[in-house]
Amino acid sequence: MTRTATTSSADYAAALLRISSGALFLAHGLLKVNVFTVAGTVGFFESLGLPGFLAYLTIAAEIGGGLALIAGVAVRLVSLALIPVLLGATWVHTANGWLFSSEGGGWEFPLFWAVAQIAIALLGAGAFALRIPVLNRALGQFA
Repeated sequence: MTRTATTSSADYAAALLRISSGALFLAHGLLKVNVFTVAGTVGFFESLGLPGFLAYLTIAAEIGGGLALIAGVAVRLVSLALIPVLLGATWVHTANGWLFSSEGGGWEFPLFWAVAQIAIALLGAGAFALRIPVLNRALGQFA
């Protein structure tokens, strides 16, 4: 593939990070719906002492945010909005230890993923992003 004068390797790297992160969010959201079930996810959140409605918000954030990242829509805003979800997951997994291979999963993966969202917010959408001029004008630097 020949790069154009306006597309740099950093643009491709940003796209790779954005799309792979979006795919992981989509997979995690669909896991909560199709495997754990919505009711099961709500029950898990409540077993942690969290309000059940946070499960619905988390599922929506993971699926919607994942799709937005894959498409490259409002990338900076979406990646920043997903950080609290990941910090919540980090908190949930703290008692399990550092490694995600620990029983119940550790906390290094969600913490790293939060850091990756900061990198995405700083980098922006990169190459292959869906550009919506009206949205880009409305969001400015957060598009």
